[in-house]
Amino acid sequence: MKFLKILGWIIMFKKIVAVAALGSLFVLGGCATGTSPVGTGLITDVKGPITATELNGSKSGSACATSIIGLINKGDASIAAAKADGGITNLATADYHTKGFYPFVGTTCTNVTGN
Repeated sequence: MKFLKILGWIIMFKKIVAVAALGSLFVLGGCATGTSPVGTGLITDVKGPITATELNGSKSGSACATSIIGLINKGDASIAAAKADGGITNLATADYHTKGFYPFVGTTCTNVTGN
């Protein structure tokens, strides 16, 4: 009888662990990630290209968006917002810079140059 009681506790414990593991995957599934050519790691600080033209740019602009635990996502990291920030009408280059500490916070900025 004691053996069956222990066996019941073990089965219940396994179910609790399974539910907790699935719950963790669900909660962390939408976490703070961003654009990166190498993927998002525990600590991310990566720059990469979006587009480039043959123009040379004397002005620069930047626009950023931030994610906190995948629950609070705010910002406008569009090329249009970055162009407006730098007063740019003719785009020369557009790059991004992603920084973050997974799964807690992540920021992606679009950086542009142009005239």
